[in-house]
Amino acid sequence: MKNEPFSFSKRIKSFSFASQGFVAFLQKEHNAWLHLMASVVAITLGFLLAISKMEWIAISIVIGLVWIAEMFNTCIEAILDFISPGQHPQVKFIKDVAAGAVLVAAAVALITGLLIFIPHIY
Repeated sequence: MKNEPFSFSKRIKSFSFASQGFVAFLQKEHNAWLHLMASVVAITLGFLLAISKMEWIAISIVIGLVWIAEMFNTCIEAILDFISPGQHPQVKFIKDVAAGAVLVAAAVALITGLLIFIPHIY
């Protein structure tokens, strides 16, 4: 940790870097497009079905959970590809577990969406 005084310009620059990272993620990762489409569908359904504030909170949390899991998974895969470009059983295990985390997050999001949207539809 650096012992530098707080700087608004450095904080703004860090937001710029984070934004660039998010844009790069959207441009390079095919799964990001699937998550984007699912997010748009969920948000559109939320508006069309006039879900409650608490339901919006739940939908927002699970959408964020999936995005965070996918972005961390992408980072883990990129680091491992950089460190160990060849195939290695331990690297495969780590990548599979990271991908499994995304699967769990997506399953939780799907279940949450179904629990919220189905009663509004019927």
